Amino acid sequence: MTEPSIAGIGAHADRDVTLRGWVYNSRGSRKVRFLMLRDGTGIIQCVGGAGDLGEERFAALAALTQESCVRVTGRVRVDDRAPGGHELILSDFALLGASDDYPITPKEHGIEFLLPRRHLWLRSRKQHAVLTVRATVIAAVHEFLQREGFLHVDAPVFTPSAVEGTTTLFEVEYFGDKAYLTQSGQLYNEAAAAAFGKVYCFGPSFRAEKSKTRRHLTEFWQVEPEMAFADLEDTMVLAENLIEFVAARVLERHRDLLAGVLERDAARLEAVRAPFPRLHYDEAVARLREAGRDFAWGGDLGAEDEAVLSEQFDRPVHLHHFPVEAKAFYMAPDPEDPRCSLSVDVLAPEGRGEIVGGGQRADDLAFLEAQLEKHGLPREPYEWYLDLRRYGTFPHSGFGLGIERLVAWLTGRHHIRECIPFPRLMRSISP
Repeated sequence: MTEPSIAGIGAHADRDVTLRGWVYNSRGSRKVRFLMLRDGTGIIQCVGGAGDLGEERFAALAALTQESCVRVTGRVRVDDRAPGGHELILSDFALLGASDDYPITPKEHGIEFLLPRRHLWLRSRKQHAVLTVRATVIAAVHEFLQREGFLHVDAPVFTPSAVEGTTTLFEVEYFGDKAYLTQSGQLYNEAAAAAFGKVYCFGPSFRAEKSKTRRHLTEFWQVEPEMAFADLEDTMVLAENLIEFVAARVLERHRDLLAGVLERDAARLEAVRAPFPRLHYDEAVARLREAGRDFAWGGDLGAEDEAVLSEQFDRPVHLHHFPVEAKAFYMAPDPEDPRCSLSVDVLAPEGRGEIVGGGQRADDLAFLEAQLEKHGLPREPYEWYLDLRRYGTFPHSGFGLGIERLVAWLTGRHHIRECIPFPRLMRSISP
């Protein structure tokens, strides 16, 4: 007797199979019981009759509680009325692991209740769907970049210096010295780009921001491509092509999940086609003022500012040429307007805001040395980074794309804490 997964049950119609999984739900009468079984790949309805199982076994079936782990045996039957189009007519079952008083019952629960039970909340249909989409997003990112000739090069998690400013560093003791959890793998990517041309890293980043917005985590995952001999335009083209590819792959693989479980309007994602609109910072300021925002030229955009702009488009939009003061020390200035940097953020539509940040890196040694001094950064930890300008400096460009923000937009989740298996927030580090 075979033991397939629920996802592949259609290949076993009219055959006897054994499945193992957990009781998602159970209902019935004194004569028949409908048990919803999940195994991680899907959910199937199992039908147990009192006449088939006998009085004692039927009573045991009826006594199974939510999230009990079971082994069931029966015949697969095609039934268009059943979830997934198939059901299992039970001939036997066994309890493998009891579940008493499972805390997450089939009713609405608040986030304060669910977050401490994240290890169990993962089992719910919506969370299962979101993380399934996340896995597809990550696989699609790797596929696209490797197809485009990028080499995957890992960046370290322990670093001696800041990348995105000193105010959001997590400091750790490192064998008697100070070290920091990485804010980004970008600086190391620049070194790798000088060796391999086109590279990317993918991993966790850490920001000690005391922020409780729906778009912030203290630990998040991002993919960071870096390209030698590339400029700002190259970065924008790569970012939009990557996002288009990922959105199309999610639609291809998970249209049913998006519509049926997550209640996401797939038409919104069908509009994600390159090229994306391009919005200069100057124009963005004008649009914000027209929308009634009191926004002064020179500042970085807040979440509400990004929402105002992104709601004006049906697809992501490139916001480029931010003021130099609003971006990191390593961003190249615009030679035609030194007030502005060769930088870009990609804002997701529907008010979602930034999902990509990047641009062209400064490749002039003297400029970078002056930037370190201007930003009050110690020279010694960056000497290796300055070496990249001493020994064969080259124009290069890249970006970072936040996985959780991308998944939140694609799946229509309000808060990115639902888009990572175990979120780390300012006031939450457990489980």
